[in-house]
Amino acid sequence: MTVPVSLGMPDGPQPVLAPRRTTRQLMVGSVGVGSESPVSVQSMTTTKTHDVNATLQQIAELTATGCDIVRVACPRQEDADALKEIAAKSQLPVIADIHFQPRYIFSAIEAGCAAVRVNPGNIKEFDGRVKEVALAAKDAGIPIRIGVNAGSLDPRILSKYGKATPEALVESALWEAGLFAEHDFHDIKISVKHNDPVTMVRAYELLAEQCDYPLHLGVTEAGPAFQGTIKSAVAFGALLSKGIGDTIRVSLSAPPVEEVKVGNQILQSLGLRPRKLEIVSCPSCGRAQVDVYTLADQVTAGLEGMEVPLRVAVMGCVVNGPGEAREADLGVASGNGKGQIFVKGEVIKTVPEAMIVETLIEEAMKIAEQMERDGANATEGATPSVVVG
Repeated sequence: MTVPVSLGMPDGPQPVLAPRRTTRQLMVGSVGVGSESPVSVQSMTTTKTHDVNATLQQIAELTATGCDIVRVACPRQEDADALKEIAAKSQLPVIADIHFQPRYIFSAIEAGCAAVRVNPGNIKEFDGRVKEVALAAKDAGIPIRIGVNAGSLDPRILSKYGKATPEALVESALWEAGLFAEHDFHDIKISVKHNDPVTMVRAYELLAEQCDYPLHLGVTEAGPAFQGTIKSAVAFGALLSKGIGDTIRVSLSAPPVEEVKVGNQILQSLGLRPRKLEIVSCPSCGRAQVDVYTLADQVTAGLEGMEVPLRVAVMGCVVNGPGEAREADLGVASGNGKGQIFVKGEVIKTVPEAMIVETLIEEAMKIAEQMERDGANATEGATPSVVVG
């Protein structure tokens, strides 16, 4: 007998903490950036850009992970020469990242890149070349990101403030944006990055008060995966929860795909991106009657790659287990060598502990197949989940 499954999809979009700050709108290739578009996730390749095949392979991996926009470094002429082929073959809009040499800005524009990131603090005589850059970008119909970094702040601003304060970062960015505006160029997005989340958050708050340009969020040099994830999540959460931020990049000392995974999860957690698979599991304690750590890891591995919005709960004791499992789309409450399997609040079977993982994966696949048949996987705001505890 087939048990009917109610997925409990909410009506309308998922609530968010605050409305988006209203900004100008621009396009980076096919991706809209600004308050009229979803917050996008970016990353940056770590390959040598002139190694075209390796760079395109990494872009393909980023695409598969859910990246929206990719940035590539362009420190040498051979990198600039490779941009045309990369931009033509990339599945994602390509932003050329330019430092030191202004001539590479024009190479990137001519190569067909979707946007150019410039760092005014370390490009030679940049202020005197703004008119040329503005005209070239306007003719090509591409935006410019003014990327101010604490570690490469314009020497004039650094001398004035003594260090990279929030006010210094904002003044530098708005000065450069003002130079572009003098030449009637306004397709600009701005970043004011710092490695300290508190300084970074304050800088973006000040910037948001003083302009209507789209903002690219980033904690620069955030650190190894664990530390960088925490710093980025704290800073992005503080800003996005106030509606500040239009595109993000999580900077980790880790493979770029890990940056994208973290970025997507941050947006999903804030209701700014439709949720996919979500595993809810208890931290375990002396009440646990099952190895929750192993169980959660095995369920996560077995459902890796699932695209439907499914919440799965893995619970390990009788205190919170049944309640959490009932709240999920699919869940298990474990104890006494067995597990009660819940589908949308109803116990559908009880299985031996050794069969919990197998059963959860099997039931998850059934739900996913039903959602695909019903077209539910295309419903915005759907939030099925899996809880483990």
